[in-house]
Amino acid sequence: MKLVVLSGRSGSGKTTALQALEDAGFYCIDNLPAMLLPELIRQMTDTQGGPSRIAVSIDARNLTSNLERFPTLLEQLKQYTDLVCEVIYLDASEATLLKRFSATRRKHPLTDLYSGLRDAIDQERVLLEPIASLADMRIDTTRMTLYELRDRVKLRITQSREQSLSLLFESFGFKHGTPLDTDFTFDVRSLPNPHWIPELRPLTGLDQPVQAFLQQSPDVAEMQQDITRFLERWLPRIRQDNRSYLTVAIGCTGGQHRSVYLAENLAGHFRQSMDNVHVRHRELN
Repeated sequence: MKLVVLSGRSGSGKTTALQALEDAGFYCIDNLPAMLLPELIRQMTDTQGGPSRIAVSIDARNLTSNLERFPTLLEQLKQYTDLVCEVIYLDASEATLLKRFSATRRKHPLTDLYSGLRDAIDQERVLLEPIASLADMRIDTTRMTLYELRDRVKLRITQSREQSLSLLFESFGFKHGTPLDTDFTFDVRSLPNPHWIPELRPLTGLDQPVQAFLQQSPDVAEMQQDITRFLERWLPRIRQDNRSYLTVAIGCTGGQHRSVYLAENLAGHFRQSMDNVHVRHRELN
C-alpha cells in the first residue's frame, strides 16, 4: 500500500495536487485530522479489497496539538511493513500567496478579527513546520500554473516506481529568485554567458547554436564534470537513506542559456544509469 500525505500553506496548490492524485487512481481524503491517520491505515489494511493507493491532505485547520504530534504519528505507521509512506509539502513565496488570496478574495483559514492575511500566512508556516521538516519532497509553486502543478505531481508521484529514486534537474534564473524546493543548488553564473552574443540572446540552451557556443568552453565542461562527480559520489548514500525524491537546481542569471544547457546534459548523463530522471526549465515554462 502507498500513502501520500500532502500538506502546505493555504494557496500553495494542495487542492490541485490532490485532484491530480485522485485522477491517477488514488483514494483521496481532504483535510484529514492528523490524529486519525494511524486509524485510517489500520482500517484500510484490515479491509479486504481496499484501496492500494491513498492520498490525504493535512493542513493548518488541524488542531495545533495534532500537528505537533505528526512526527510521532508518522513513526507509528512504520509498524506496517508493507506500507510505503511519502510526505509531500507544497509552498510558495509570501508575495505569491498574498497575491493569490487577493485575486480570489478567499478568506485564509487562520485570519480572524485580530490577525490579518500576512500574519496568518506567517503563522501557518510555523504551525506546519512539524510536517514540512519531514517532507520527502517539497514543491515550490511560486511560478507554476495549475496545469504545470498537475503535470509535476503526475510525473514525480503517480509515475514513480517503488524503491526508485526520482531525480529532477531544474534550471532557473537567480534574478527571478531561488527555488524553495531544491536539495542541491549549483550556481553557474561564472561560466561564459551567451546572452552577450547578439545572435544567441533570443535563443535558449535547447538550441544548437547556444549548445555549440558552450561546448567550446573548458570551464563549462569542467563545471559539468564537477557536478557529475559530486552527485555520483553521494547518490548511493542518498539511496541508502531511503529517499524517494531528489531535486538538483542549476542556476544562471536569467535561466535561459547556461543552466538549461547543463540541466539537459546532466539529465542525459544520469539517464544512462537511472530510470527515473526528469528535467524542468522553470523560466522556459
